[in-house]
Formats: sequence, structure tokens, C-alpha cells
Amino acid sequence: MHFAGLDTLPPWAMIALIVLGFALTMLLLRYALLAYLRRAGGSGTRSFSATLAESLRLPLTLLALAVSLFLLDQLLVLFGHAPARLHLGLGVTAKIVLLAALIVFADNLAFRLIKHYAARSDVLRTSHAILAGVARVVVLGLGLLIVLGSLGISLTPIIASLGITSRAVALALQPTLENFFSGVQLVIDKPIRVGDFVELESGEQGFVEKIGWRSTWIKMLPNNIVIMPNGTLSKSRIINYYYPVPELSVPVDVGVHYNSDLEHVERVTLEVAREILRTHKWGVPEYNTFVVFHTFDSSSINFTVMLRTREYFNRFFIKSEFIKALHRRYAEEGIVIPYPIRAINTTQERADPPAGG
Repeated sequence: MHFAGLDTLPPWAMIALIVLGFALTMLLLRYALLAYLRRAGGSGTRSFSATLAESLRLPLTLLALAVSLFLLDQLLVLFGHAPARLHLGLGVTAKIVLLAALIVFADNLAFRLIKHYAARSDVLRTSHAILAGVARVVVLGLGLLIVLGSLGISLTPIIASLGITSRAVALALQPTLENFFSGVQLVIDKPIRVGDFVELESGEQGFVEKIGWRSTWIKMLPNNIVIMPNGTLSKSRIINYYYPVPELSVPVDVGVHYNSDLEHVERVTLEVAREILRTHKWGVPEYNTFVVFHTFDSSSINFTVMLRTREYFNRFFIKSEFIKALHRRYAEEGIVIPYPIRAINTTQERADPPAGG
């Protein structure tokens, strides 16, 4: 096929037009492929097709650049405008860009797949930050070795030097490595999970937001964050209010007058407790609540009522509703909750001293 005017163009202009046209064609194909993958994934942003499309955005651009460089090199050779140094440089650059595209794709895909499946798996939801970090280090490390090997650089001296310097690096990064492996231990042993409500040994309470490769983030009830190094967290005592299940017993202490009929008190108290557990949105209706009398106090007989709530944070609300309902019911039944009373034994205070004292 003959195009008028092209024969008059200098070779470098023809090479530029061909390479530019090829690059634009590759970019249009890239756009079409990404659009197809997004449509195949539907409206959901968490589909595998959408994940694959996001992972391919930059690698496809790098692939277009690498192929364009290969084409440029071959056209320069064909038209006799490729000095040896330029030919070598273009070939090496294209190879590096192509390997970079593969490495970036592997890194993006691994990172996004871990994030994609984290919402479906308790293990991944807890450990996706650590697994993503490990995957990134492995992919980038292997990719660097592959690039060096493709450039003809011997890997044996590099591996040997890494072995010699690893001890010094380990000593220098000891706190970081300790936190990293402590994070791995937290993920494997699972004393805490993302979403659990925990209490630290230092007294802070909150929901576990993230278990990272260096630290664990805990969101406290006032809406601030406590960031604990994994090394410190793995050695401390932790109360996990969501393990083995989020349901939690809520003890409520009550005192009644000494003249009260304790059988009647127990029956009324249990009726109120069962009604609260049945009607309150955070109560556990199937829980078999009970009353335990335990103390003859100075002005009252004390007992404990045991309620059950769906999770630790809700205990405040169900306890409040129970106290209001119990106070109202006691008033209807004539059951007295006494004020503190202190008796003074005047006879003992006025006792005469022993004779002859």
C-alpha cells in the first residue's frame, strides 16, 4: 500500500510516526481491556474482574512502553540508524521496563487479592496488613533478583554479601523485627481479632481497628486511637471481651431492707430481669437469669442479679434499664431499698467502769 507524501519523509520521522502510532494503538487496547474487565465485574467494586482491572492499569502502560521501545530498536536497526551503544541501551531499557511491568502486576495483584478476600475470611481480616506486607517484600525481592540476573549481574556475590551483613542488619532492626514477628504471632495465635473489644494491661479499652506489621491500633470509646507496638502487646495481659463469644454477663448489686420477705424479693426481681432480657434490644432472652443473696450489710441484705447482654459495650444500657424498671417495681410492691443506717449503742457507751477502777 502506498501513501502519498510518506516517501518524502526522512527516516527518523517515519520511525517516530510508526512508533507513536503503535504506542497509541497499545494504549487504546489497554483502555478497551480495562473497560471490558470493569463491565464484566458488574457494579460491585470487589469483584475479581474489578480487582484484576485495577492491578493491570500501570503494568499495561509499562508493557506498551516496553513494546514500543523494542519496536523503536528494531526500526532503527532496519533503517540503519542504530549505533551499537544505542541498540544495546534500548534493548536493556525495554527489558527492564517489561520486567518492571510483570513485577508491578504481581505486586498489585497479590496486594489487592488479599484485600479483596479479607472481608470474607476471619483470618485475612485480622492479618491482611501483615500478609500484604510479606507478599510485597517477597515479590519485590524476587523481582529485583530477576532484574539483576537479566542484566547479567552475578547473584552469588550479592547473596554472599547479604549473608554476611544480615547479622548487622538484624541487630540494627531488632525492634522492628521483634514487632513484625510479634504481629505474626498475634495473627497465628489469634488472642485478638479485628473488631474485638479488648482491655489492655494499662487499663485502656477499645475495639481492635487494625493489626499491622509493626503495631496494633485500638479505637477507644472516646473515639481516639491507642497505637501499641506488637512486641509490647504480645507480652502484656489482654482481656478480650469478644472471646470466645461477644455475649457477656452483667452483674447488678442490689440491697433491700432487713424486714423484707426475701422470697418475694427474689420472685419480683427475677420477673423484672426476665422482662428486660426479653424486651431490650441488647438483651439475651434465652439466658436463665438468677439471684444470689450474699451479704448481711450494715443497713441492708445485699444480693446480685445476673443479666446477659449481646456484647460488652451494651452492658451500660441494659443495666440502666434494669435499675429503672426494678426501682419502679419495688415501689409498686412495697419493697424498701434502705438508706445507709448507722446504729449507736448508747447503753454500751454509758457502761460504768469496773469497780475499783
